[in-house]
Amino acid sequence: MPFTRHGYRDIAMGTLAFFLIILVSLWAYRHYGTTWAVAPPIFLTPFYGWLLWFFRDPERSIADVPGCLVSPADGVITHLDEADEPEFIAGRARRLSIFLSVLDVHINRMPAAGGVVFRKSRPGTYFDARREESLAKNRNQDVGLLPDDSLLPGKLLVRQSTGAIARNIVCPVEVGGRFARGERYGMIKFGSRTTLFLSKDREIEWLVKIGDRVKAGETVVARAVNPVRSSTC
Repeated sequence: MPFTRHGYRDIAMGTLAFFLIILVSLWAYRHYGTTWAVAPPIFLTPFYGWLLWFFRDPERSIADVPGCLVSPADGVITHLDEADEPEFIAGRARRLSIFLSVLDVHINRMPAAGGVVFRKSRPGTYFDARREESLAKNRNQDVGLLPDDSLLPGKLLVRQSTGAIARNIVCPVEVGGRFARGERYGMIKFGSRTTLFLSKDREIEWLVKIGDRVKAGETVVARAVNPVRSSTC
């Protein structure tokens, strides 16, 4: 299983700490002969395994069909509604929100091919990402995209939000950059929310519902209704 480069530092620090604990435990067992000395590495082994699992970066089969949007994150859909997005969409927008647990892949991927024209970081709180107020009040990172596909809404915004545990947003994206559909663009550490806003200048049909599990880049979440509906999304 490949690991994301955004996790190399965390994995290195975790590995160093884990093996230092093993060495100290072996030293204590050898000198004092107490069985409690081997308890720390035994109890920490599952945690170390989870750390490696968290930073996995599996390859995905990216859907490549005109007029379709793919999921920007792995997780469970919690919102399919409308909301105001005043800064990039500049008005009312369709909204899809995904909650990522600490067991989900945390790599974010672009929902469509296009050029980045907007990027903004906002400070905020660290509410549990499952709570409604986390959408507006938590620390977040916005990336605005103008899609290449003329069938899609003219503006897309992807928002990475922190949670109660997640405190670090990785988003090495600059205005002027270009991305393919489903291309990796960042991640959130550890447990979080990703939200997709769509301008309302094109009709779209959601292909998912609240409670569905989705995979970044692989699950098609919406398709254009007009002027052409693609039945192969």
